[in-house]
Amino acid sequence: MNKSVCWIAGAGEFYAPAFAPLPGDYVIAADGGYESLRRHGATIDMALGDFDSLGYVPKHRNVVRCSPVKDDTDMALAVKEGLSLGYERFALLGGLGGRLGHTLANLQTLMYLSRRGARGFLIGKNETATALTDGELYFSDAHRGYLSLFCLSEPACGVTLRGLKYELTDATLESFVALGVSNEFTGRESSVAVARGTLVVLWQDGRLEEMLRA
Repeated sequence: MNKSVCWIAGAGEFYAPAFAPLPGDYVIAADGGYESLRRHGATIDMALGDFDSLGYVPKHRNVVRCSPVKDDTDMALAVKEGLSLGYERFALLGGLGGRLGHTLANLQTLMYLSRRGARGFLIGKNETATALTDGELYFSDAHRGYLSLFCLSEPACGVTLRGLKYELTDATLESFVALGVSNEFTGRESSVAVARGTLVVLWQDGRLEEMLRA
């Protein structure tokens, strides 16, 4: 069953080819992402943030202005707004590259979503990332390039990889060991599974639609 998607644009590089909202989707501009969406001609449902990156408060019918003294990034606040509206699938653009601290915070936001039964995809020009908690992620045989997975918190147990160049069965990944880096798609259907814990999964191939709305 297809799911509606909450699209969120941050202040980083906006990868326009990935932006493909459908009727029923919701589009949030997180601070500087407002300018990226405006240039793209997108219909924006909400503009949110402290607007320090943008430099002005947008003249928009639905503005949520936040204090610059806050405990969340603008991207994380936008994700929480999307969750409050009932969305379970999130596409985050403008959140890779740039300041390393912001990129890491956005990866944490993916984990936040995953641990609440939702799923977010952090989308850049050359790479896509998601988080997986106590579950399985499937890739079609059309995917090409590299795939990496990381445990960023407590050990991830029961990690099983199928259909990739380097397979694993019931392995344990820890945050201080880079065992999961630089695996490869093989032209076969493949999967990443974790029985207990959370993984961050990154891959080069930009094919996303089949996963985003699954």
